[in-house]
Amino acid sequence: MSQDDKLIDLNSERAKRVHDLNEKRLNEVRQAFEQALPLGKAKKKPKNKPKKR
Repeated sequence: MSQDDKLIDLNSERAKRVHDLNEKRLNEVRQAFEQALPLGKAKKKPKNKPKKR
């Protein structure tokens, strides 16, 4: 019975690792997009009155 305490479920450990790797990759891609296309700093174009001719 003491050996049962030391058993590791390899499937669940692998799933955790795969999840962590995917999360890391997702964060890297998200940071790259934020650098290329910053969302929070978008400038609004001022609305100009049409010129009279």
